[in-house]
Amino acid sequence: MARQKRRIALDAPRDRGGKLGRTAHPSRDRFGKFSEAFARAMGTSGFLIGMTVFVVVWLTWNSTAPVEWQFDPVATNFTLLTLILSLQASYAAPLILLAQNRQDDRDRVQIEQDRQRAERNLENTEYLAREVVALRMAVRESTDEVVTREVLRAELKGLLKKLDRRDDRESTAP
Repeated sequence: MARQKRRIALDAPRDRGGKLGRTAHPSRDRFGKFSEAFARAMGTSGFLIGMTVFVVVWLTWNSTAPVEWQFDPVATNFTLLTLILSLQASYAAPLILLAQNRQDDRDRVQIEQDRQRAERNLENTEYLAREVVALRMAVRESTDEVVTREVLRAELKGLLKKLDRRDDRESTAP
């Protein structure tokens, strides 16, 4: 069988080959979406209710259950619960900040697009204003040149009177 040549993409860096050359870098966009989803979920009433139920069940179980069944006894001041909540808080704050940074970036882009749109609208409005002024000037000039019906009637009546006088003179002339 003929061996097919691999097409070399010049717009991408060469692959080092093998698994050793590859590093596992999470996509910034994927991680950003995750942080937004996490922050969005933490800001819901469902999360607060769920967290409250979790803590109440934890405290109730470890306070009222037989000592052999308690995994975080009152005697240790609920150390495991404290560690879990601290861990959750230590991850929540940076993820929320990442989500805010992404939102700031989106807002910055949106503001720039709005500014450009406003500039285009201003340019279009100025162009239309100039066109309206030009049309008004053209209409004013054309109304100065256009004979109105009344002016035309008056001119025709004046010509008719002149012609009648001329006819009268010619008919009375010997």
